[in-house]
Amino acid sequence: MTIEKSLNERSGGKCELCGSTDELLVYDMNEDSNSDTTADKSILLCRECQQQIDDPDKMDINHWRCLNDSMWSQVPAVQVMAWRMLTRLRGEGWPQDLLDMMYLDDDMLAWAQAAGESDDDTVKHKDSNGVILEAGDTVVIIKDLNVKGTSFTAKRGTAVRGISLVADNPEHIEGRVNGQQIVILTKFVKKS
Repeated sequence: MTIEKSLNERSGGKCELCGSTDELLVYDMNEDSNSDTTADKSILLCRECQQQIDDPDKMDINHWRCLNDSMWSQVPAVQVMAWRMLTRLRGEGWPQDLLDMMYLDDDMLAWAQAAGESDDDTVKHKDSNGVILEAGDTVVIIKDLNVKGTSFTAKRGTAVRGISLVADNPEHIEGRVNGQQIVILTKFVKKS
C-alpha cells in the first residue's frame, strides 16, 4: 500500500489538520533526510495548510483555529504538527491557551522541537523558568526592581506587555513600565 493511500485511509480522505477535502498532499515530517518517508512520520494536508506551514508570510491566523480539534488526534504526527503550529502562533493569545492544555510525552515533544533546532546560533531569551521569550510577549516581574536613572521601583507582579528582545544579549529584554522604556534582566520575569 502506498503512503498516500494509507494516509487517505487513516484520515478518511480529509486534511488531518483542518478537515478540508480539497487538493490533499502527503507532508513528510521526517527530519532525518537519510531515511525513507513513512506513514508514521507523514500527515495528509490540504494545499492551504501546507503553504502556510512552509511560508509563514502566507499565514492566515484564523485558519489555524482548526487546531482546537486536530490537537486531540490520536496520530502522533498530527499532534506534533499541531504543537509546532500552536507554538509558532502563540503570540496571538488563544494558541497559548491550547498549548497549555496539550500534552506530548517526552519523545513526541523532542520530535516536535526538532524542527526548530537548525538555528542554534541565534540568541535565545529565557525567563526565570526557562521558557523561551519572543518579541511581543507579555511578562510579569517576579521581584521588586529599582530602576536605575529613575525615581520609581518596578513592583513585583507588574505586567510588561509587548516586550522587545535585546539582540546581542540573551539576559536582557526591554519593556515599558510606568510609561518608561526600561531594560529588564530575564531572570526577574516570567512569561504570562
